[in-house]
Amino acid sequence: QARNFSSGIHRFGSWLGGGLAMLEHNVLKGKAKWNVRCEHPDHQSLILAENSDEILYPKPDGVLSFDRLSSVYLSNIFHEEDQPCHLQLASQRIPIEQNLALYAEPAQRYCPAGVYEIVEGAEQAELQINAANCIHCKTCDIKDPSQNITWTPPEGGGGPNYPNM
Repeated sequence: QARNFSSGIHRFGSWLGGGLAMLEHNVLKGKAKWNVRCEHPDHQSLILAENSDEILYPKPDGVLSFDRLSSVYLSNIFHEEDQPCHLQLASQRIPIEQNLALYAEPAQRYCPAGVYEIVEGAEQAELQINAANCIHCKTCDIKDPSQNITWTPPEGGGGPNYPNM
């Protein structure tokens, strides 16, 4: 029922886009005959690291806010440990040579489960993929600026299990 909300805000601004979303949701009950499309793909909207300010987040307090790995634990993820990685890189060099240089490797920030991290190696940095933490949101497949990451369903239907939903 909110399919046009974000794209409406991006395309028409807060007032007109929000008004259209309210009309669609409250009056038309999600049965609008139109679809508002964004003008460009989401991965093209990233701002270069040199043009961005670093965001300093407060430390999680363990009461109202939690670190990523604690939140991943609560998603009750199950993967077979010996299965192949379901997150594939088209090129191993792109994350370091392009994404790290231009965007400070955004995968380590846009992934809500902290699957991607830059590890300093003996010769150079490399992107480490912790696929067992993946909560299958597909953000990496959508948001990667070079479209280098391909998400595929893991073997055996593994992934998050939300028993209280």
